[in-house]
Amino acid sequence: MIVDLHIHGKYAKATSKDLTIPMLEKYGKMKGVDIIGTGDAQHPQWNAHLKDELSEIGTSGIYQSKGGQKFLLTTEISFAYTQGGKGRRIHLVVLMPSIAVVDQVATALLKKGRIDYDGRPIFGMSCIEFVDMMRAISPDIEIIPAHVWTPWFGLFGSKSGFNSLQECFQDRTKHIHAIETGMSSDPSMNWRLSQLDNIQLVSFSDSHSHWPWRLGREATILDCPCTYKDILHSIRTGEGLTGTIETDPGYGIYHFDGHRDCGISYSPEESKKRKGICSKCGKPVTVGVAARIEELADRPEGFRPKNAKPHQNLIPLSELICGVLGVGLATKKTWAAYNDLMQHFPNEFFVLRDATKEQLLQATTPEIVDIILKNRKQEIKVKPGYDGAYGIPLIGKRLLKIEQENPSGLQEKRITSDLSKWA
Repeated sequence: MIVDLHIHGKYAKATSKDLTIPMLEKYGKMKGVDIIGTGDAQHPQWNAHLKDELSEIGTSGIYQSKGGQKFLLTTEISFAYTQGGKGRRIHLVVLMPSIAVVDQVATALLKKGRIDYDGRPIFGMSCIEFVDMMRAISPDIEIIPAHVWTPWFGLFGSKSGFNSLQECFQDRTKHIHAIETGMSSDPSMNWRLSQLDNIQLVSFSDSHSHWPWRLGREATILDCPCTYKDILHSIRTGEGLTGTIETDPGYGIYHFDGHRDCGISYSPEESKKRKGICSKCGKPVTVGVAARIEELADRPEGFRPKNAKPHQNLIPLSELICGVLGVGLATKKTWAAYNDLMQHFPNEFFVLRDATKEQLLQATTPEIVDIILKNRKQEIKVKPGYDGAYGIPLIGKRLLKIEQENPSGLQEKRITSDLSKWA
């Protein structure tokens, strides 16, 4: 099963207002996501929408839409508080076994503040207090630190995070079994921290829309029975958790250090040379994920633990197509080429991961086939994202020709140049 358990509904801020269960059903099937997290399950209006659109499959704890798309009840909660003399801002993903439990969670949260103004509400309690609150409701509620490396709201974030799970959760760390790697890191980067050796690494999209270039862009692969209990066991123990689907970490919006407003981005090495100061405005840059991992890692790059799960880095199909065609992501030309492939194959993940070259050539152009195969082989370079700006896959006219004397292609003068100069 391919599962994406971190998304948001239409009542969360900065989300598509067309984001509904029927739309998630349509595009979840198109993408090939077997189970989608509901997101925002405690929000009153979204909660009512879930109750109207979903029904439980027996007593499995898995719900399905009217068209048969499977869902698991989830939410994301934001916390802003002070601990250890420092302000903390942390996001946590929460998995819940039933609608009844969701309603109990909503009741408990209402005692701490409002839950109707945003799908991802903010509370002033600590992560420790929240763990205790959830455990008092049900031991089957699972708490997963979200996008743990992002600067502003990740547990390890450079702006307000901690240096370890233990520092954040203290003796409640025993109840934390997994972390979400986030788009700006992948498992190989997290393997460099020995403190995470007994923590499962999961990946989800944190999608704010139903579009296939957002939904399922990161996902976790499970080989277990389709019940909440069995999925919970896999996430807690790693048994049946067979791997993850990731984007290239450079595709994430916080991979490198930089200033979005200044158009300045630095690799960790370049940022260190410049002492973390923006060359344009003279202020400290937003420290990205790559640099933060270098700061906390106690192992060299390339280290792989014995129990490491495999992962596959894939750029979404729509990104590949629009790069080849030289048009926008949501244009008619991109959709036409995308739909041609969907008419020949069961879903996008099959195209990205399984379809043979011969099968693909019967459905699309040789240029698109070539980029799909390069994507599987990790042969597509990405201009790294930074300070809230997405990374850019270098395809077609955007392709970076890497010079022999600069094999990384990541010097500051190149990163900040106009894309037309990269061709």
